[in-house]
Amino acid sequence: MGETLHDAVHFWERWRLIFNGKLAAVFLGWITLTWPHFQGASPFQGLAFLIIFFAAANLIYSGAYLVDIPFQGTVHRTQWLRWRFILWLLGMCIAFVFTNYWIADEIYPFVH
Repeated sequence: MGETLHDAVHFWERWRLIFNGKLAAVFLGWITLTWPHFQGASPFQGLAFLIIFFAAANLIYSGAYLVDIPFQGTVHRTQWLRWRFILWLLGMCIAFVFTNYWIADEIYPFVH
């Protein structure tokens, strides 16, 4: 179990930095491209939204361990280690869509 956990942490935490960077780029892109709309917003309100969003995104990201660790314990471990990047890409795509939706539906309309 120690090797499995070490391998999972090594893989997923390395990619978490890129995950967070891409989500931050989406968030900053929205603010930059729609700046006149966000100009009057309170900096504390924006910071609160950002903290809540990143906490939720990283909590959901950690769910990858629930898939990765059991798969590593199967006879298909070798194949899984080669294909788990696909899980990361799929999760990144879902996070990208969710981030855009969340900003467009939950933040943008309520910022004045």
